[in-house]
Amino acid sequence: MRIALGSDHAGYSLKKCIKEFLEGTSFSVGDFGAQNAEDPYDYPNAAFSVGEKVARGDFDLGILICGTGIGMVMAANKIPGVRAALAYDEDTARFARRHNNANILGMGGRKTDCNSGIKIVKEWLYSEFEGGRHLARTEKIKAFENSHSRCAVRKESPRLVTFDHPLIQHKLGMIRDKNTSVKVFRELVQEIAGLMVFETTRNLPLEPVEVETPITKTTAFSLSGKKVAIIPILRAGLGMVDGILQLIPNAKVGHIGLYRDPETLEPVEYYCKLPGDIGERDIIIVDPMLATGGSASAAIDLVKRRGGMKISLLCLIAAPEGVSKVHEKHPDVDIFAAAIDSHLNDHGYIVPGLGDAGDRLFGTR
Repeated sequence: MRIALGSDHAGYSLKKCIKEFLEGTSFSVGDFGAQNAEDPYDYPNAAFSVGEKVARGDFDLGILICGTGIGMVMAANKIPGVRAALAYDEDTARFARRHNNANILGMGGRKTDCNSGIKIVKEWLYSEFEGGRHLARTEKIKAFENSHSRCAVRKESPRLVTFDHPLIQHKLGMIRDKNTSVKVFRELVQEIAGLMVFETTRNLPLEPVEVETPITKTTAFSLSGKKVAIIPILRAGLGMVDGILQLIPNAKVGHIGLYRDPETLEPVEYYCKLPGDIGERDIIIVDPMLATGGSASAAIDLVKRRGGMKISLLCLIAAPEGVSKVHEKHPDVDIFAAAIDSHLNDHGYIVPGLGDAGDRLFGTR
């Protein structure tokens, strides 16, 4: 595990102590200032440097130390994707991870001695996020953060990618409108799915190939034989397939039929037909709405039982409850969503959502 360290001049001595402790373990450590306790060093410099590296995934976790730790945490939490928590004893360190999934630990160099600091760090590092109701709450924080950012795409943890590209958000606003016609709604769903698939397929491998242009020969790139399968959850998932196939025309398409029992809200399977070589393919399960997470989790179960391994879930709108359930049952699955909405209502519908996607796609009630 990679840990980024940062401090101002007031936190330097405690940072040095923590660094020496970590270097005696299996952790990999990066030090991003300050360099000594004498020269003034502004805490935002260290907070932004460490925070950005953790948010990008260059480091798994971060530790920031200033005089009290307060300034460091305030600055680091300005960075999307950072969850910085101030800990002043072992209990607050433990719950910062178990309940809040803090990826940056803040400490006060003038409030904590070396031995106490090491105990705090150990408690934080070796505690595990409990998920469950706590994951639903952290997802709500992410949803709010996403709605107030202007990033085109952001990878969250665990394994959540959300989009804020203006084209996607513009089209998403149109399909939310209850007055949008069936024809326009159907076209927009395809267009949004096509725009989102750029990020979904980011990790497909390339291989160099030689081509001859009208001018000369050159080296270009081609997909290196990677196979893709698109699996819509019937019926609403069908509305996303054509938008993806326009960009990946050679992908095979399977189908999973599930409906949600109106009383229990649990998924019921009625159909499953997948490509025979599903275990060799990158699998994209598609469904416009990730609400309770029951249907998506059941679909992933079906795919895994038939040999599918590398699975992504692509949806237009997700509720924090659905994200939480999928990641509890399938922590290895990436979720791609154009928006994370507020919550589910008493009927299991996403709020504000867009209503029943299937009915709006096919003009039924």
